[in-house]
Amino acid sequence: MFEIGHSLRSARERQGLGYPEIELATKIRAKYIRALEEEDFDSLPGDAYVRGFLRSYADYLGLDGEIYVDEYASRFHLTDYWSDEPAPRSRPRRTRRERTIERRAVLLALVGIAILTALVFAAWQYGGATTNVPALDRKQTNRSELVVRGIGSGTYVVIRRDGVAGALAFQGTLSAGDVERVLGTHFYLALRKPAGAKVTLGGRAVSLPAVHNLRVLVTPQRTTQLG
Repeated sequence: MFEIGHSLRSARERQGLGYPEIELATKIRAKYIRALEEEDFDSLPGDAYVRGFLRSYADYLGLDGEIYVDEYASRFHLTDYWSDEPAPRSRPRRTRRERTIERRAVLLALVGIAILTALVFAAWQYGGATTNVPALDRKQTNRSELVVRGIGSGTYVVIRRDGVAGALAFQGTLSAGDVERVLGTHFYLALRKPAGAKVTLGGRAVSLPAVHNLRVLVTPQRTTQLG
């Protein structure tokens, strides 16, 4: 058994990291980071948040986040801590009326599909090969694959689709040999140590400035460093 908070604080102080810098990189509010270091877990929104924040913060400091989650669970959480999901609830039995409505909906859907298929076939049969077909969504066809591969000592990485406020695609530490692949049109990328990762977009290498805690926007056209 070890002191969770003391271990986290010591690792942060050894690396000379401040709360604002960590908050920016991990998206964990500074007051919650302090609560983790003080083991004031009651100040956090809930048990799932405690485990998620512990894992992310420890990984960012170069520690093994799973060890900290296991230690927290063994000391402070007495229920099943291996799953964030609540116990499955029994499904109420559907009434005969609900089942009848569902069958009718399925039947109508099948009839609609059959009619649409017949119309498309007729248009092709009598309209020739020039039948107009809706064009594919340009945004979908322009998607590229961002590949981030851990090299050397690896690094902590955050990837978001569609910019800084976009959906979180990956957050964690990539060790040497680890690979993370994300499809999209443009990406927000944060790397604690750019030298610890190799990045490609659409098969082309992405050149990254050698800046600690680097934050960039990556598109097929350019890579823009954020302040």
